[in-house]
Amino acid sequence: MNSKKISELFCLFFCICMGIYLIACDSDSSTNPTPSNELKLSSSLYEMSSSSEMNSTEIQDSLSKISSSINYSSSSEYENISSSDLTFSSSNIILQSSSSVKQISSSSSELLKYSSSSKHEIPKSSKGEPPLDFSFYHGADISTVQEYERFNAKFYDTQKRETDIFTLLKSYGFNAIRIRTFVSPSEKYGYAYEGCDHSAESYGDKNHILKFAKKIKEAKMAFLLDLHYSDNWADPAKQIIPTRWRHVKNSEELKDSIYHYTYDLLSALKAQNTMPDMVQIGNETTPGILIHLPTSETNCWGENLQKAPDIISGDMSTNMGKSNAAKYFKAGIKAVKDVSQKTKTVLHIESIKNKNTVNWWMKEIFEIQKVNADVMGFSAYTAYGDGTPNQWMDLFKSLTQKYPNLEFIVAEYNGGDSKGHYNFDGTRNLTHELVKSIKGFIGAFFWEPTLSGEWGAPLFDWEGPNLYANPKAFEEYKLK
Repeated sequence: MNSKKISELFCLFFCICMGIYLIACDSDSSTNPTPSNELKLSSSLYEMSSSSEMNSTEIQDSLSKISSSINYSSSSEYENISSSDLTFSSSNIILQSSSSVKQISSSSSELLKYSSSSKHEIPKSSKGEPPLDFSFYHGADISTVQEYERFNAKFYDTQKRETDIFTLLKSYGFNAIRIRTFVSPSEKYGYAYEGCDHSAESYGDKNHILKFAKKIKEAKMAFLLDLHYSDNWADPAKQIIPTRWRHVKNSEELKDSIYHYTYDLLSALKAQNTMPDMVQIGNETTPGILIHLPTSETNCWGENLQKAPDIISGDMSTNMGKSNAAKYFKAGIKAVKDVSQKTKTVLHIESIKNKNTVNWWMKEIFEIQKVNADVMGFSAYTAYGDGTPNQWMDLFKSLTQKYPNLEFIVAEYNGGDSKGHYNFDGTRNLTHELVKSIKGFIGAFFWEPTLSGEWGAPLFDWEGPNLYANPKAFEEYKLK
């Protein structure tokens, strides 16, 4: 075959591939609009001298490289790359974007290995399975899994077979995923600020949530979105007003900021057909919401804070704070409903060991302040002194009777008996089973099955960069 025919063949193949590539880009444009990418073939591959000759094997090898490269360029990781330039040459493939430059040798198998890693893989559970029963949300919060994707962590089942976390959880009856989101986590005093433990990327921000939401929906699992309304973790010790809202002068302005942030995030999720089934308005808000401001002594974990001025603080220890907190809850709820009436809104507190606190909080918010949420959620941790699942039953039953128009969930639980430890005594599954038996409760979410801490032990064991399902931990959840 002469060089002219070879060039014509490459031209034809390249045009076909570009057509397919552009069609694929266009098919996503309604939900993920992206600037067009300029694809260039280097002269060392595309332009050949008249004296060059290639046999059929060499031609096939070159075509295979181009095909693999185009498949790589359209992988899910780069759906939203802006101002990108993809350049192919016979010796390397360079991906240039506004944030990174990655060079990968096309003469090795690393390209295909990378493109088929768990970071880009559509969950296997999305294919050929009957729909799950969503009459009860048997859930898990796997927010941190997003961070493991940066080093391509792989998951293995109890038989040490590689799988994805969605397929694995579904095989043990889990049907729902909870993920948290922060407003601007890479800002100063945010959890992903430079120098903090999580500074590799701003996991939990809008862009990462949009990407991970696609995986949840591909897995055909229910989706609970946990809005922290902070740049850092929001919990009983800290409810830090995010950087972008610290300029506001009064509660009306802050209410509007909450509404627009929530509306924007939910609208983006709806536009790509990944609307959550439930949205949590604040995280562990027993003391209130949007209470604190950072100081020069505040660290990555949000310690060493000061109270915000009373005029904007949602500190429920004061009358003005109660009114402000209710105003902020209502703003978040309204934003969710303005995007999707069918999406349920959730409020969330902890410390169920103190029944008086639970009853005070719910009376204030639902009866006095008239906040109209759909679902009430609780954290229930045996290791934090909350008691055992059997001891929660009386409180939970009394609340369902007192508030018959509310639905309830356990938004977070573990069965740990001490730091990083669990007795494998069935407490975890008992939480799920007992809560499921109470009329009015619609779900329970295991908190972070890949993490160990004060709350107890994980469901997985780490081996190098990979996670292996612990057989004892999953045995409790084994489908009967």
